[in-house]
Amino acid sequence: MRKKIDCRDQPSEMNCTLVISGEEDEVLRAATEHAVSVHGHADSAELREQIKAAMKNEVPQHA
Repeated sequence: MRKKIDCRDQPSEMNCTLVISGEEDEVLRAATEHAVSVHGHADSAELREQIKAAMKNEVPQHA
């Protein structure tokens, strides 16, 4: 199942609207890089666990 994470679900002074979706390992990697480079977080095991906990299953959209 694909996962997603949405910056709008996290407290932020930047009002970031980025949504990342894909396989869990892809989302974790991209969201960690985004959190470090854009939001100034330190890359740590704790950050990665917080990101994993915030991931949601992506609901497939049918046309």
